[in-house]
Amino acid sequence: MLIAVGVVVQACAIAYALFDILHKTDDGQVFTKDSDNAGIAVHAVVGEMVVPLLVILLLIVSFFAGIPGGVKWAAITFGVLVLQIVLAYASFPVPILGVLHAINAFALAAVASIAMRQARVAGSAQASAPVAA
Repeated sequence: MLIAVGVVVQACAIAYALFDILHKTDDGQVFTKDSDNAGIAVHAVVGEMVVPLLVILLLIVSFFAGIPGGVKWAAITFGVLVLQIVLAYASFPVPILGVLHAINAFALAAVASIAMRQARVAGSAQASAPVAA
């Protein structure tokens, strides 16, 4: 669930970044790649450090959790994250690829949510299983 929440934080951060830039440029400020913007900073930190760390932890834990399909969904989440990072870096020289980066963010949140649901279903099944005496 934290991965999906991280995607939401990413969307909020980049939306704030754009509106902050528009607000400042409307006031006559010039924005360059050297300009400071909190939204871009948050997007970079969460996207390059926090979410990847969470995805790697999910993948590692999935090998030991014994959840049916858990490793599969954790690996898919990892793959979608790798694609997300590739799309991010490819979007700097080819900005239209940023659209795919945004769409893939929704895919990342979706597969992470599916992985979370798999864990909940497995946890519910284990909790309701009869205890051997």
